Amino acid sequence: MPSDPVIDSPQDEVDEIHEPRLWKAKGWTARVIKNEDDEGWAVAMYLDGTSEPALIGPWTMGRDKKNPKPLDGNAFITLVKTASEFIRRSEQQLQASLHQSISVAALQGRITVALDIDPDPDQPRAQLSAHDDEGLLIARIRVAPDFKLNRSSAQAWVDRGFAAQGGSRD
Repeated sequence: MPSDPVIDSPQDEVDEIHEPRLWKAKGWTARVIKNEDDEGWAVAMYLDGTSEPALIGPWTMGRDKKNPKPLDGNAFITLVKTASEFIRRSEQQLQASLHQSISVAALQGRITVALDIDPDPDQPRAQLSAHDDEGLLIARIRVAPDFKLNRSSAQAWVDRGFAAQGGSRD
C-alpha cells in the first residue's frame, strides 16, 4: 500500500520525538507535567501551532510511586484520539451556539426562526431570520449578539409580524 505523503512524509519522521516525558508526532505533542494540585502527574496534549493545551488529564505514576510512567506509542495514540475528539466536540458545541434555529407556529404555517452570531472579537454581530416551510426568507433583523433564542422569543417575534424590537431591519 503506498504511503500518504501528507501523513508519512520524511519530514514528519525527522520532527518526531520519543522521550519518556515528551512525545511529538503526527502534529501533536504530549508532555508529562507535574500536577500542581497534588503530588501526581498530568499529561498535556498540544496540537502543533498552538500555545495552549487542547487537553490536560491525569497521568499514571511509575512503579516507584514518585516519578511518572514513561510515555509510549500506544499511550500517545490514545491521547491523540482523546484530544482530537475533545477538539471536535468543542468545535461542534461552538458551532451549535453560534447557529441556532427553532420552529414555531404562525397563521401562515410553520416558521423556522434562526439566530446566526458572528463572534468577531472587535465587533460581534447577530441576525435573526425567519423562513417558511419551503425555506424562503420571510424576514431578517439585526439583534444583539447576546440575544437569547428560545421558543417564546421566536414566537413573540413572529407574533409581532417580524417587527424589530431592540434590533434593526436589514
